[in-house]
Amino acid sequence: MRGEGHEVALAAPETFRELVTGSGLDFRPLPVDPRGTPTGARDGGGSGLLARAAAFIERLGDGLAEAAAPGADLLLLSTTTAPLGWHLAEAMDVPSLGVYLQPVLPTGEFPPVVGGNRSLGRRGNRAAGALGQRVVDRLHAGAARRLRARLGLPALSQGARRRAVERADWPVLHGFSTALVPRPGDWREGLRVVGNWWPHVPADHRLPAEVEGFLRSGPPPVLLGFGSMAAGQGERLGALAVDALRQAGVRGVLQAGWAGIAEEADGVLSVGELPHALLLPRVAAVVHHAGAGTAAAALRAGIPSVPVPVLADQPFWAARLARIGAATPPIRFADLTAAGLARAVRAAVGDPSLRAGAEAAARTMSEEDGAARVAQAVAAAADGRRELRA
Repeated sequence: MRGEGHEVALAAPETFRELVTGSGLDFRPLPVDPRGTPTGARDGGGSGLLARAAAFIERLGDGLAEAAAPGADLLLLSTTTAPLGWHLAEAMDVPSLGVYLQPVLPTGEFPPVVGGNRSLGRRGNRAAGALGQRVVDRLHAGAARRLRARLGLPALSQGARRRAVERADWPVLHGFSTALVPRPGDWREGLRVVGNWWPHVPADHRLPAEVEGFLRSGPPPVLLGFGSMAAGQGERLGALAVDALRQAGVRGVLQAGWAGIAEEADGVLSVGELPHALLLPRVAAVVHHAGAGTAAAALRAGIPSVPVPVLADQPFWAARLARIGAATPPIRFADLTAAGLARAVRAAVGDPSLRAGAEAAARTMSEEDGAARVAQAVAAAADGRRELRA
């Protein structure tokens, strides 16, 4: 959008400041810390997740109001920010547009993305999806009430605000590929699947010399990383990963992530944060937590995945990867062992059908331009051709 001449400000936690400003965008901080969210492995189950989600939402409401205080002509709202962002757009009297990374709206075609992958049938899936939306509304009720009071808006329940959004056919662009999740046929007209939005990588960016040298020194390695998951478990995961790679007979790259994975061993290189667009095409397979972004990046590179989901929407994406034949069966993070991981890695590297499945998805993704679709929607809003108020 910046390339289209728009001034873009991104509201995000402080940990993302350098990434945002490095992409040439204005940064507006949100007073929440994603590193404080649970990994799911030691959280005490769903009740712990709900409690932490409620605390996060309380801080998010005030943070969004402060981030929007300098003003805006259009709000792009993510899955996380939309339930409170609707009130903000109303108070500011500006249009808004949903930019979601997960298909969270109810559908009969699959169960809710959080809460299990077992289909309940078309009616059951839709009912479960609607129930999930009511749970989300309850979680946001207090924060929404306080935000509306702060913004000088009349009292209105969170459920009523959501129903108004749905009646207005509020547009939501979904930033994932139809190769992974085709658009459900029972969604309303305003819900579209447009393709992924990829992180900005400067044209002159290169992998570090140490990484480049390792990649060239032998056969393509297997990349292992858990992104923002498993904080504090780096030592255990590093030892487990090295053992699994040794059993599988492959070289490996360990990406530290928030877990802090790092291990010294022959045929293993430990690295920090590197662009997926540069690294993934150079590896044989990737072991990951099946977050929406990493799952998509593996497909874009045309390489098989070994998904090890931890929490939230990750089991959904892991199952989708396996369903299209681009991944081994998911391994629950709680069940992860060196022997089990070694078996999965051998399958990912040795089964040509998995690479064929990933490459087929990559071809579909290459024909999608999610960023351009969002830019078109923003231009339509700026020109007044599309009413985006709800």
